[in-house]
Amino acid sequence: MHAKPAAPVFRRWAASGRRLADGWAGSPRALDVLTALACLALTALDLPGLAAADNSLNGPAAVVVLALGCATLLVRRRMPWVSYLAALLFIGWLHELTLIQFALYSVGRFRGRRAGILATVGYVAFALVMFCVPDWPAPRGETLSGFLSVVVPIGVLASAVGIAACRHDLVRELTARRAESAVLQAVQQERTSVARDVHDFVGRELTLLTVRSEVLSMRARETAYGPDFEELADTARRAHLVLNEIIVQRGERSATPGVDGLRALAEESGRAGSPVRLTMDPDVRELSPLRQAAVYRVVQECLTNAAKHAHGEPIDVSIAVDGTQLRITVGNALPARVPGRAPVSAGSGTASMAERVESLGGTLEATRTEDAYLVVATLPRG
Repeated sequence: MHAKPAAPVFRRWAASGRRLADGWAGSPRALDVLTALACLALTALDLPGLAAADNSLNGPAAVVVLALGCATLLVRRRMPWVSYLAALLFIGWLHELTLIQFALYSVGRFRGRRAGILATVGYVAFALVMFCVPDWPAPRGETLSGFLSVVVPIGVLASAVGIAACRHDLVRELTARRAESAVLQAVQQERTSVARDVHDFVGRELTLLTVRSEVLSMRARETAYGPDFEELADTARRAHLVLNEIIVQRGERSATPGVDGLRALAEESGRAGSPVRLTMDPDVRELSPLRQAAVYRVVQECLTNAAKHAHGEPIDVSIAVDGTQLRITVGNALPARVPGRAPVSAGSGTASMAERVESLGGTLEATRTEDAYLVVATLPRG
């Protein structure tokens, strides 16, 4: 027997460890733990002063009390007021101002502007009362100027940073929701486009079926097959009527072009500065109209994306029929990114392409690397 090499196993373990570490480091729980540890480390710097002061705490007891106070930061997202009350207790009992900075930031960050301002006012008022108590805080705080230059700025700055972070979170969440809404809207528009194409293509065939059935029923009126042809014509008319009722046409609109429109797309892209190398099997022209419309939409969206992200780069478009599968491949190189010149994109194009392909039982995969972008769509030939 031969032992398996240890290097591949070690690499798999290392990769799993990195993924676990990356996922944990980016989690809110990990940030809360790091925040509590940072606060504890800063408050530990005051241990010599706490031991020397007359506050009934020795070294071990001070460590336990400070650790319990900093532990309240673990629930700062759901209950930031717990840390705030603990920080006020530290101010009145231990003359400790470190925890209040983290607490005010947490209140402003996770409860918003009003709560942050209210917490800051309460802190300043409480600290002012404590300041008027004899022997508080330290000997350096004997004058009101010391209070105004140290205690007040600490709270105002921490709260202001927290409120600014809250505003940033709201803007980021709004941006994410807008992007999600744009994707959902693009998918819905693509579904509507597919439904209209179904109406156009299937409705035309139903119209032909209705006319031919009526002609046959008239020719066979005097035969035993006449009633059957009349029933077939009535069925086709009812099917066409149901199709019109389900898929409502709003405004004048033509059906999505088929593969015959790809040459015009390629020429338009070339005039815009992105040359297209189009390769298409002759059998593609035998596909159904709905599949040809799917080919056109995928290529159209890919050319639009290439114009945004890789303007001037050549685009390779390949449409092949392999047995029972239709394969659409669109790829282009990506230029070096110019700092500060990122293209504007809602990211909904890939979702609309996938919706069109999946509606026909296919799959779509978009792959981006450092220097290339590739879209591969596969769907049944039909």
